[in-house]
Amino acid sequence: MAGGVGGGGSKPVCYETSRRSDTCEAAGDVRVVGSSQSIYVDGLEREWKTKPYCRKHDAFALSHVKEWTLKPLPSVAADEGDSGGGAVAPQCTTNSSATAFVLSTGGFTGNPFHDYTDVLIPAFITAHRFAGEVQFLVSSYKSWWMNKYIQIFQQMSRYDVVDIDADAEVRCYRSAVVGPTFHKELGVDPSKTPSGDSVLDFRKLLRGAFGLDRATATPSGDRWDIRRRPRLLIISRRPSRGRAFMNERAMADMASSLGFDVRVGEPDAATDTSKFARLVNSCDVMVGVHGAGLTNMIFLPAGAVLVQVVPYGRLEWLARNTFADPSGAMELHYLEYAVQLDETTLSEQYPADHQVLRDPMAIHKQGWEALKTTYLDKQNVRPHLGRLKNTFLQALKLLPHSRDTMN
Repeated sequence: MAGGVGGGGSKPVCYETSRRSDTCEAAGDVRVVGSSQSIYVDGLEREWKTKPYCRKHDAFALSHVKEWTLKPLPSVAADEGDSGGGAVAPQCTTNSSATAFVLSTGGFTGNPFHDYTDVLIPAFITAHRFAGEVQFLVSSYKSWWMNKYIQIFQQMSRYDVVDIDADAEVRCYRSAVVGPTFHKELGVDPSKTPSGDSVLDFRKLLRGAFGLDRATATPSGDRWDIRRRPRLLIISRRPSRGRAFMNERAMADMASSLGFDVRVGEPDAATDTSKFARLVNSCDVMVGVHGAGLTNMIFLPAGAVLVQVVPYGRLEWLARNTFADPSGAMELHYLEYAVQLDETTLSEQYPADHQVLRDPMAIHKQGWEALKTTYLDKQNVRPHLGRLKNTFLQALKLLPHSRDTMN
């Protein structure tokens, strides 16, 4: 019969799990026909439709997500002859005792922030309670995307991931979940998970997936020394993409003079996820301009410091929602460096009295696209080294054993 996974059936088959996500659950005789995005459920009284991606408020994102339909299972089997012209039940070609979990990698996937906040963390929230007895049936499957994150899925499931849209099987299960559950940006609300799981549990899973050695930023001995200086990673961006550091080399030299072992990394679509995760995990401080690259903070060890450089344009709210707020639950220290008017390339593009420089909120009122184009896509930054030095010194003091740092 139709009902929630684990029985009961006291709530609707499909229900809102957050302002961003709908989830459907069914148990009993469940048959998945991926080629038609259909799931047949014995005892279901009516059809339910859903798009299994955590951005239900965003029509543009959902235009890249296929719709799935949960349907009543016909009572006549395909091998029972004439059904009188009515529907017949698809016959199982494979059977599994695992729970089927349908989710989509359409939407905004390919952007690391959306990979984690829209797909990977919601998948963890939903799948973790099954302790590996869950099979991912991925709609809008992209092989290049799955190759980047397959180790994460392998940590959550004992079964192969299925490209379900291209699947010719009729897959039969005892239970199914359609659509992951969203809690908050880059986060997990322990009060909403069956066993109190948090984002720390997800970070532990990532350490297992990518072979990350450091759970905490504590030095191996009782102090930093010349053999193991605190490591600072600068997240680099090309100027053509916007939000690039125009004085990156000088920033690196300054940080090095403070005692940091400085690394520079520029993650992009071709970046080896495992290799970059290990680089980030080896670092104690990560600094970058607001953007998807800061999502890599999820690999930093606990006690490390995230420094978010906020572009000019009254973008503090955006910085807070995306990276500042999630960092605390990850047990990271957070510092913010707000770019001033004389540190932005916008001051070279517009006259001093232009609205873009004088009244950013007027641009905000024009909508997200105007804000994004002006302050995110077309702005690069050149932080004052003196101001930034104070921020880096603050980061140094926040690190474990900071009082012993580089005497």
